[in-house]
Amino acid sequence: MSDQGSEVEKAGPAKEQGGDRWVVLGKIGSPFGVQGWVRITSYTDPPDNILDYDRWYLNRAGQWQQVEVEDGRMTAKGVQAKLAGIETPEDARLQTGVEIGVPRSQLPPTEPGEYYWSDLEGLEALTPGGETLGRVDHFRSTPGGDVVVIRGAKEHWIPFVKDRIVKVDLDAGRIVFDWGVDWLDD
Repeated sequence: MSDQGSEVEKAGPAKEQGGDRWVVLGKIGSPFGVQGWVRITSYTDPPDNILDYDRWYLNRAGQWQQVEVEDGRMTAKGVQAKLAGIETPEDARLQTGVEIGVPRSQLPPTEPGEYYWSDLEGLEALTPGGETLGRVDHFRSTPGGDVVVIRGAKEHWIPFVKDRIVKVDLDAGRIVFDWGVDWLDD
């Protein structure tokens, strides 16, 4: 993101794993049909980008396990996938709520001035005057638009739009928002 702002790709929270970070791309929802298909809650933008990966990693009890995506499709009701080893609705039901991730290194490179949400998590959030708001904790998609949640002395929910993003400096670990320390987040 340049000082004027830029595009940010959606992806869920990043979690450390060895030398690479896991980026959560979605989670498994309810079963669909009788052959082990599952509905997918995708955090990618657009949602069917999650199907670009032929192997996913599922987070079960803090352990990431690789699984092959046998088939996937985008329907009017959202993303659906068929995973290797899941053959029945009962097998599929056991997967409900499991996070889907990939190593950060497997995400496509971004253009200059573009960032994944997971790249911004943990950055120090500042006002234009250099006052600390806290740290970027996570992002939320709401009916009114995307927001970034900053946790510090107080919690700030800042609309995640170009007009509010002054500067991103990944090397320094900082992001500057057009926001005040004492502004109410109503």
